[in-house]
Amino acid sequence: MQWYDWIFWIICLVIIVLGLLQGGKSEGASGAITGGGLNVFVKTKERGSELIVSYLTLGFGIVFLFLALLSTVLTNVSTSEETATTAIHFVQNFLL
Repeated sequence: MQWYDWIFWIICLVIIVLGLLQGGKSEGASGAITGGGLNVFVKTKERGSELIVSYLTLGFGIVFLFLALLSTVLTNVSTSEETATTAIHFVQNFLL
């Protein structure tokens, strides 16, 4: 595993924790029984710590996407370099 893979796993764990820290938008089981869940599309503003957790989740999600793309590109580059090196050695051994 490369250094960016370790950072990728740490970011994954941080996103999971931040997702668990976010409060639910529903009223729970009592709201479902009494009909309180009808306010699903009502806009509610996040304030204080909920807003901070929401922004942190968004920020770490963007970093997660960037690292996923970086990991894919760097893995493909190293794999193609190894493949090219192996092919060159094969051709050299075949010709000699």
